[in-house]
Amino acid sequence: MKTSLRHKTDAIPAATAGTLSGLFHQRVARTPDLTAYRHFDEQIGQWLGITWRQASEQIGRWQRSLAALDLAPGERVAVQLRNCPEWVFYEQAALGLGLVVVPLYPNDSPGNVAYILRDSGSRALLVGTLEQWQALAPWCERFPDLRQVIYLEGTVPVDAAIVNPALTSAADWLARGGPRPVEPTTEPDSLATIVYTSGTTGRPKGVMLSHHNILWNAEAQLETVPTYHDDIFLSFLPLSHAFERTVGYYFPMIAGSCVAYARSLQALREDLLAVHPTVL
Repeated sequence: MKTSLRHKTDAIPAATAGTLSGLFHQRVARTPDLTAYRHFDEQIGQWLGITWRQASEQIGRWQRSLAALDLAPGERVAVQLRNCPEWVFYEQAALGLGLVVVPLYPNDSPGNVAYILRDSGSRALLVGTLEQWQALAPWCERFPDLRQVIYLEGTVPVDAAIVNPALTSAADWLARGGPRPVEPTTEPDSLATIVYTSGTTGRPKGVMLSHHNILWNAEAQLETVPTYHDDIFLSFLPLSHAFERTVGYYFPMIAGSCVAYARSLQALREDLLAVHPTVL
């Protein structure tokens, strides 16, 4: 009972949220100044917090840049990042535009990623580092639908050849964002994501999940694990996996809890001591 928040709960039901982007908007409206996410800034060597209001502002930036790609609702966009706030920013921006998110494991093989990009028809791809794309680029003829690649970290050599799809850093891409788009109407039963199986028994198979599929599962978790505003989740299983995405991303959003992103499995012990999570 360490704070007055312990008994404060305003969990957002699936019926109220409607969609995954609707859930986020509801959470921002209810608790804009509570901390939504924590991450470790390697440059300054400190854990930093992001409020729901600040997250909403960042998502707006990502959404304006995604909208400039002129993709139609239902088109696919892929993400290959380790767990971090940008994973959420990109996905929420895409979901708000009616796009379908295709998560990729950060350490998956280029051949497997190439197959999933082709099978899903993904039009945009966000990767963590330029090196990730450089490993995948030799396979690009296998996924001709890809239009845009965005990377968080890295520097393109000055003499780099023009590539197709277009390649840009997240910083430059976000700086070129257009006007704020009008979010289309998305129904709860609309397709939200395609999660691919591991491929251990053959080619990966895309599992199609609606907004309501995921919201119902996340809401049901509250029946087993009551969760409050002052709870802190430590997220270390990959967000590309449906389990972590449901109980370590959408579930705390329903409850208004904070999610801290572990730096790595190797640093997990140090992160536990620094973050003091209540949910793992």
